Amino acid sequence: MPNSEAIYIEKLRNSGLRPTKQRIRICEVLFNREKTFHFSINELMKIIQTKNNQKISLATVYNTIHTLKKKGHLKEINVGNDMSYFDTNTHSHHHFYDNQTKELVDINSDEVQIKKNPVPPNGKKIMDIEVTFKISKE
Repeated sequence: MPNSEAIYIEKLRNSGLRPTKQRIRICEVLFNREKTFHFSINELMKIIQTKNNQKISLATVYNTIHTLKKKGHLKEINVGNDMSYFDTNTHSHHHFYDNQTKELVDINSDEVQIKKNPVPPNGKKIMDIEVTFKISKE
């Protein structure tokens, strides 16, 4: 297995970011997992502050996340009310979003069927479809 830190350094450099200790720590929290990781910036800050003894500024976290997103290493899912989550699974897939627990959960794409697509505006084409189902207790 390749050295994880070397992979993170490569991701950061490919994104145009200098691989500082803080940015490498952010990548460790994001990508050193077996399962997909869904998070908000605030949740990520709490995890980083709990896991690491070093301080990482909100600006560094915010800028690193948005740069990794722009380069395709993360996906942003807007759940409404100016709230966004980020996802380490950048492949096309659907989600459940629980309004009470604020949890975002993957749905296997085979479990969602879309029978009819809208006609896009002139000169545009549908590139992808991702659905977020907002759920709550009955």
